[in-house]
Order: sequence, then structure tokens, then C-alpha cells
Amino acid sequence: MAYKSDIEIAREATKKPIQQIGDKLGIPTEHLLPYGHDKAKVGQDFINSVQDREDGKLILVTAINPTPAGEGKTTTTVGLGDGLNRIGKNAMVCIREASLGPNFGMKGGAAGGGYAQVVPMEEMNLHFTGDFHAITSAHSLLSAMIDNHIYWGNEQEIDIRRVQWRRVVDMNDRALRQVNLSLGGVSNGFPREGGFDITVASEVMAILCLANDLKDLEKRLGDMIVAYRRDRSPVFCRDIKAEGAMTVLLKDAMQPNLVQTLENNPAFVHGGPFANIAHGCNSVIATKTALKLSDYVVTEAGFGADLGAEKFMNIKCRKAGIAPSAVVLVATVRAMKMNGGVAKADLGAENVDAVKNGCANLGRHIENVKSFGVPVVVAINHFVTDTDAEVQAVKDYVAEHGCEAVLSRHWELGSEGSAPLAEKVVELVEGGSANFAPIYPDEMPLFEKIETIAKRIYRADEVLADKKIRDQLKLWEEQGYGNLPVCMAKTQYSFSTDPNLRGAPTGHSVPVREVRLSAGAGFVVVVCGEIMTMPGLPRKPAAESICLNDAGEIEGLF
Repeated sequence: MAYKSDIEIAREATKKPIQQIGDKLGIPTEHLLPYGHDKAKVGQDFINSVQDREDGKLILVTAINPTPAGEGKTTTTVGLGDGLNRIGKNAMVCIREASLGPNFGMKGGAAGGGYAQVVPMEEMNLHFTGDFHAITSAHSLLSAMIDNHIYWGNEQEIDIRRVQWRRVVDMNDRALRQVNLSLGGVSNGFPREGGFDITVASEVMAILCLANDLKDLEKRLGDMIVAYRRDRSPVFCRDIKAEGAMTVLLKDAMQPNLVQTLENNPAFVHGGPFANIAHGCNSVIATKTALKLSDYVVTEAGFGADLGAEKFMNIKCRKAGIAPSAVVLVATVRAMKMNGGVAKADLGAENVDAVKNGCANLGRHIENVKSFGVPVVVAINHFVTDTDAEVQAVKDYVAEHGCEAVLSRHWELGSEGSAPLAEKVVELVEGGSANFAPIYPDEMPLFEKIETIAKRIYRADEVLADKKIRDQLKLWEEQGYGNLPVCMAKTQYSFSTDPNLRGAPTGHSVPVREVRLSAGAGFVVVVCGEIMTMPGLPRKPAAESICLNDAGEIEGLF
């Protein structure tokens, strides 16, 4: 049987005017700022008007560690949202926006797949409503103002050797990781070393995704540490007087973007911090607004549960005062076989033993998610090559871990295929067994927080950090930042810091290369192993295959 591509399915979608999608949520037309016919931003006045309403139930979708075999976390998120609506629940989806870097690199789009997609897919994977450009511009404004401040006399006495604020661009560009600035003579400023991160790793992105409103946004921007003086005292963004203008640039970007699924159910797509180098969740304002407008809100956290879900629980939920009622852990038979040692080219052949051997990764994620006090259901994201025996092997393994695995065929059948998963999620939520709590308290010392995650989530034996890093953490504690959560930046492909170590490794160490204080966002970034905050393009980037066809349609973007 020949299956249509994601982009073919998306193009055939019968989209409703975005005002009709707003009607489903009770959003009056005058509170929607339309971007064309099929997407709109929701006004802050309306968001403020619903704050007294009771919250719906929050469902987190997470996954095993990603493999080249594919897991389909966003596809499952969208499919579950449609499935909940199909069985009569008032549900909506909250996901992140796509970064141009991975879209033109190796990941492809981020709007779901098959018959479980959010549309307009092409716009979402490109410029969308301009949020990422606004974040890049706000970040760049601060970069320019810092160097301008130094040029015109350096009233704040910034030590130019200790400027912490790096530049950003929303593209994978390894050549910009470390650069020399202000070359070319006196008129260009004082030469110094700097570098670029990808926009989704910017603290401005993290702040936009954690701020409750524009006032909170401006305060957090002002609290960012941009440099240090010779006496090691911090220089804040507010000292450079940039936070007001940055807030102006971000005013529209703060408003959640309303779009729809293929089945015309509402979805917020807003914010996009990476989960391997940032906190990996869509915006707090989108999630909290959705909870006021729906009975069930399905959201996702990036990559595997060791990264996205851990940060969702320990950072986003802690900061936003929200809690999930259930967690859906996505796995595929194909990924289990790959974890069991099968090469990608051989995944189509039945191999029950490999499925069983590869389930250890899934089992560890189940244990980890349960440790946050939230009930778990495993969603087996169905591929057409899966056999009954392979699916049953996963179900049996999950049952041994005290959970249930449900086969979900949303990619192929849309909500009809995800209805059984939706029924199970409702059963878990209505069972009321959730007793959510982060795995470490605010008052725990920063290094102990890092150790807690490394040992309890990654199952590492130790954290390796030299005296300079430990002293830096102690200094931040003395300066009043000890109560912040930690945001681990590490490879998404393994529980360890070695991307080639699949399954459920033990006996490994977590080397900490660098720590960064994100005082405005409200967390400490812990850079582990070889992870880069500016990714590079692969040998054959996806961009090579992206073009316009003779009909003016986009090809190669998925």
C-alpha cells in the first residue's frame, strides 16, 4: 500500500478559518490577531480575563531516547489531542515552534506526521508568526548595546574579558561558535573574543517561555547577567538599560499562536527552547492559558524523558505552579529493535528477541517518570512494519513494570487510531493517583542538584567537575542563586554523555564542562560532555533537498 507523505496530507487538509477555531475555545474574534486565514495570536487582555477559571488536566507526552528509527513524540501528542476530542473531551494541544537550524539540518519539521499533524505545516516550519526572529532581534539588540556601552566609556566598568553575553542566530552554523569581535581599528570598538549560540539556546527564549506576562518578561530580562567587572561583581541587562526596548521587540512574540490540527481541533504552538541545551518546553503562558480554556491539555517535552520530561517537571512545573495528571511515554517497536542491536536497514524484518533486548531503555524511563509521582501509560506509536508478536513483546515488558502499553495508530488513522490511547489517558487522570513533586528541593545546594539528576535519572556513578566549576557554583549560592533549579545540557541520544551508548547504561560518569547562570530565566545551565550550544549541519543537510517546485510549492520540508 502506498502512503502519502506528510506534506501531501497537510496540503489536502480542509482548514477552518482561525476565527472558528477560536470559537471552539470561546475566544472572541476581536481578541485574535490573525496572521493570514489559518493562524492567529491570542490577545493578552483575553488571557487576563480567564485567569479566575478552574484549570483543566495537564497531560505530558515524552519519549524514550531518540534513535534514527523514529519515535514520533509530536505525532503522538497531536494524535492524542485529536483522540481526546473524538471521545467527547474538550481538549487542546500545546507544542513548541520549530527552529530553522534543525529544519535545514537533519531533524526536519516539528508539526507531527501522517494524519496527526498541526497545520499550516509549512509556515510553522519556516517563519510562522515571526516569534523566533523577534527573539533573535531582542537578543542582538542587547549584544549591540553591551559593546556600544563599552565603546562609549564603559561606565559600568565591564571587564571585556568577562563578557558573558554571546550572540545568537537561528541556524546551525559551527563556524560561529567562537569568533573574534570588533576587529578593524578604533572606530569598531575594543577587540575581544565572543561566539554565537543558536537562538533556541538564548536566555531570551527561555525567559519568553517561562514569563507569565509582559511585566514579568521585562523584569526577567533586566535580571540577566551579561558581564562581570574586574572585582567579579555582575553587570545586569538592566545596568545597560536594554530590557525596555527588548520587551517592545518581544511584545507580540509573547502572545500564544493559535492554529489547528488536521481534524480542526485547537492547538497552541508557542516558544521553542531545545531540550538538550535548554529546558525543552513550550511557553508557560500558552500552557496556563490552555488549561483555562480546555478540560484536557496535551503538551510535550523535547527528546527523551531523561531531558525534556525531567526539565518539564523540575523547571517548568516548579516555576509555573502546574502539575501533570498523567504522562504518556512514547516508544516504537522499531526503536526497541535498534536499542536491541538491529541496524536501521534491517528494522523491517521481525525480530522479537531484539525488541525484548532493547526494552531496557523504555523500562528506565518508566521508572524515572514514576519517581515524580505521576502515573504513566506507554504509547506504542505504530509503524506498518510492526508485527503482532513484536507489539506483544513490548506490552508484556511494560506490564512487568506495572504499566500498560497501548498501541496507537494515529499516524495512519488519525483520531480513530488514537482513541484507545485517549481512553486509557482519561482512565489514568480520573483515577486521581497523581501526586506530583520535583525530585529535589529548592534549598538543595547546586552541585547536589546536579548529582541528584545524574544519579537518579541518568544512573551515573559520579559527576566529574573541577574545582573551578565547584567554586563557581558556591559563589552563585553566596550571591543568592542557590535556590535555582539546574538545566542539564547533554546529548539526547543516551542516558550517559556518550551519544553512542544506547539502552540503559550504568557505571558511567557525567563530566561537567561548563556552568552558566541564567539569572533571568531562573536556572543554572550545566554543560556536560561534548554537547554544543551551537549545533552544526550534518554532512548532507536537509537544506540540499528543499526547494520550490514548478507549481511554486515547497518540496523537501517535512
